[in-house]
Amino acid sequence: MENPNENYLDNHYIHKSNWLRAAVLGANDGILSTSSLAIGVAAASEFREPIVLATIAGLVAGALSMAAGEYVSVSSQTDVEQADIEREKIELKEMPELELQRLASIYEERGLKKETALLVAKELTAHDALGAHIRDELGINEISQANPLQAAFASGIAFTVGGILPLFVTLFFPVHKMEYFLYGLAIIFLAILGALAAKTGGSSIVKAVFRVTFWGTIAMALTALVGHLFGVQLA
Repeated sequence: MENPNENYLDNHYIHKSNWLRAAVLGANDGILSTSSLAIGVAAASEFREPIVLATIAGLVAGALSMAAGEYVSVSSQTDVEQADIEREKIELKEMPELELQRLASIYEERGLKKETALLVAKELTAHDALGAHIRDELGINEISQANPLQAAFASGIAFTVGGILPLFVTLFFPVHKMEYFLYGLAIIFLAILGALAAKTGGSSIVKAVFRVTFWGTIAMALTALVGHLFGVQLA
């Protein structure tokens, strides 16, 4: 007989949050930082070579940095979670009654009657004491638990995909007014990314598109301004 709880999250979006956050951040940063770098160089150069070289360098460095940074960041979160779990094991061993009362008070605060909360706490403790405290006291579960490798891989690949788009622009579009081509197409790329992310996560597409295009415009405009201010001609 099929277990009704086996695929209970298939119609929900929360189980996508970890990889979706990393992928959207990576792709957004890939498009935005690589385009901004290319725009800054294009604003100071009339030659294609330095623009392409800067874009490739930004793409490679950014993808590696994004993956490494995400891995370190999420690993730190994992270390904190594991430290709390180890502490919880000690507390369950040294003061089980206090931990039982603590668990019962959590359920009582969530709306259960005192007697019911204590009964639920006792039954869950008998079934899996550590699991109950990890889930309900620490707030850690299989959905929200950090996965460093998954986050690093998603960020690195997403940054690369995002960064390749402005690279194509620097390779194939006219050098004259290159910064305008980069800006216009980057905004289109960001809008598509925002719409896809919102669709995948079940949120507002309009709000997501506005958010990424607004901040993307500011970032690229400021970078272009820097390029014009320090507009030495790059050979």
